[in-house]
Amino acid sequence: MTMKDGNIDSNKCNIQVLDLAARVQQISTEEKEVKAGRLKLESWLNKNMKIEMSDGRILIGVMVCTDSHKNVILGSCVEYLHYNDGVSEEEPRMLGLAMVPGNHIKSICIDETEMTPQHNTSDHIL
Repeated sequence: MTMKDGNIDSNKCNIQVLDLAARVQQISTEEKEVKAGRLKLESWLNKNMKIEMSDGRILIGVMVCTDSHKNVILGSCVEYLHYNDGVSEEEPRMLGLAMVPGNHIKSICIDETEMTPQHNTSDHIL
């Protein structure tokens, strides 16, 4: 704010208030986008996913968590090497819990189907 002859310049004051209101609106929009992204990530937790890495490996496992560096932790992870025409040239390797560096992720596919527990009726005691 500036003063002219002891008075506040109302034009500059109004402009600053409008700039502040626009900034608050921008922050509100950014928060909504972050919230939507967070909800999307949360919906992927405990879902099966297939990650294709930059070196050609395919990892399939259950998403356990992620971080701000875009790293992904997969549980019950299986690694497939040299995946050609839908067929792995080698036997898959069981990794268990694996951290996948975010900068090496080429693509991610999420299995959106709901998994229901499988019950083996032969294990029941009569």
